[in-house]
Amino acid sequence: MKMTGAKIVIESMIKENVEVVFGYPGGAIMNVYDEIYKQNLFQHILTRHEQAAVHAADGYARATGKVGVAFLTSGPGFTNGVTGLATAYTDSIPLVVISGQVPTSLIGTDAFQEIDAVGISRPCTKHNFLVKDVKDLAYIIKEAFYIAQSGRPGPVHIDIPKDVTAQMTEFVYPKEIDLKTYKPTTKGNKRQIKKVVEAIKEAKKPLVYIGGGAVLSNSAELVREFVNTTQIPAVETLMAKGVLRYDNPLNLGMVGMHGTYAANMAMSEADLIISLGARFDDRVTGKLEEFAKNAKVVHIDIDPTSISKIVQVDYPIVGDLKNVLETMMSLVKSEINPEDYEYFRSIVKRYNELHPLSYHDSDKVLKPEWVIQKTGEILGDKAIISTDVGQHQMWTAQYYPFSFPRQFVTSGGLGTMGFGFPAAMGVKRGVPDKVSINFSGDGSILMNIQEFVTAYEYKLPVINIVLNNNYLGMVRQWQTMFYDDRLAETDLSVQPDFVKLVEACGGKGYRVKTKTEFEEALKDAITQKVPVFIDVIIDRREIVLPMVPAGESLANTIVEYKDPKQLENKDEK
Repeated sequence: MKMTGAKIVIESMIKENVEVVFGYPGGAIMNVYDEIYKQNLFQHILTRHEQAAVHAADGYARATGKVGVAFLTSGPGFTNGVTGLATAYTDSIPLVVISGQVPTSLIGTDAFQEIDAVGISRPCTKHNFLVKDVKDLAYIIKEAFYIAQSGRPGPVHIDIPKDVTAQMTEFVYPKEIDLKTYKPTTKGNKRQIKKVVEAIKEAKKPLVYIGGGAVLSNSAELVREFVNTTQIPAVETLMAKGVLRYDNPLNLGMVGMHGTYAANMAMSEADLIISLGARFDDRVTGKLEEFAKNAKVVHIDIDPTSISKIVQVDYPIVGDLKNVLETMMSLVKSEINPEDYEYFRSIVKRYNELHPLSYHDSDKVLKPEWVIQKTGEILGDKAIISTDVGQHQMWTAQYYPFSFPRQFVTSGGLGTMGFGFPAAMGVKRGVPDKVSINFSGDGSILMNIQEFVTAYEYKLPVINIVLNNNYLGMVRQWQTMFYDDRLAETDLSVQPDFVKLVEACGGKGYRVKTKTEFEEALKDAITQKVPVFIDVIIDRREIVLPMVPAGESLANTIVEYKDPKQLENKDEK
């Protein structure tokens, strides 16, 4: 059957079982949107900004494990979405983002709303395409979905000129893709796997280092089995929250700049690091020369370019983490004796007893840590948690009781303010039976607050819990601790009345200052059928601890810090 390029786009989405597309129309992609109107074969959610469309597709992908899809128009429509592409690329999230482009005859002429979208997206996508012939379109879309979700996942961008969407050709959608130059290695080398098990057997202080790859590869159950079978202590990255349950005694918590004291000290003391789908990010390693300097390193990763990229690896294994662990477990069960690591377990237990995660609660002002803990007590595994970026993000990682993979949706590598709310909309659309909570700050939430209209229109009752300290909190913390409290352009004392603002958009707003008010607001918010904003007035000068100063060793973790202005209550509201 012959059909237009625009209809091929729609039919291809159906072949890929796409149930929802987030997007924003414009001139260059208008033919595709006309087919959406005529066909009505999947849901389209019209966000109020293109950045939000890509973030919503990203949140949908993280929560469901499926490929997220977004449609954008050319020029500024596409450039508005680039932040979303870069966010997904850094965290290896599978997306297919389709943008309209000016007609092929006008490419390179500086036509209205023309931009070199392929050139711009090249550094922040796994792969990209400019479709020059409608006959190639169906195959390219199939290829894009395959690339996005195979190997190390990532976003793929397809740029389609307007005339290509109008041209006619026969629609033949490929059943399979075979790319000669792209063959991800999924099976780990058995000889290397055996060497790793021998290294674990010989180690006295082994440590499991769990990264986001454990979530992306759907290998959480195997990671849990590995840790519980070997009884080796484990640390997790920001992206790995929920792989191990929060209450597993072997889980030392998050490692790195705002990691737990026990996790950071264990990493410093270990003689063997077993990295499972982690990439040794600088926020984890701290000072590279001091990172795990007593340890040999095992690195299991689907991406060969990640191995020895930052930290020299002694035992590299390229392969899908799930496949590698399946092969490894039979050897582990027969050769590893958990009693061999009792001494190391006693050491890290002592570290945790010396400096557990803690904060000074107050009856005068709400503490953000308490707010997150209370939310966890009320909702626990009934919720999927999204965040923006800043202090609230780190407090959430530290204090929310994560119990399953894909429960935590956050921008890790890029640190994108404005991510949380639209991502939480994608979460709610993808997993409607869970409560979708977005923890944000009064700085981050304003970056995509227009999406309250979207959430209201499409009945996505996301609950935004905004920890409001009238500061760009994390930047303010650094200014206080390392810049003699010179607060350059971080004071946000002039803010809108958030309750009135969200209610004008169809949402429900609460403003709370006490523990009782917060509990009542949250319990009521859970019953609402509209998007919610809980404006939580917190201690303005609260800081995130522990903290490793930039460029310092993990062994130099700061666990106590006294802020005179906070102690004197000079700056509390």
